Amino acid sequence: MRLSRDKVNKRAHTVADALASLEPVEFLADRNTIRIEARRILEELLKEEEKIDAAARQKIENQRRTILEGTQEWDILYRKYYNEEVKRLGI
Repeated sequence: MRLSRDKVNKRAHTVADALASLEPVEFLADRNTIRIEARRILEELLKEEEKIDAAARQKIENQRRTILEGTQEWDILYRKYYNEEVKRLGI
């Protein structure tokens, strides 16, 4: 899933705010540093998800016959290949 920079920043703010609201959590760095690190982690996760998505789509494209996106068969194969890639990467 592709998210704009603003949406990633909004989610990073949400993560930092949620952590700050937890009673046993105490920040050793300022909240902005926490937000920046949360954004970095979210961006890394989104990049990994894009790689998994591309690999699953490539496997479908490599089938002997053309399978149209949006069909039930395509959806089933996509989920299958997506899950295989996730397992292969150990996520």
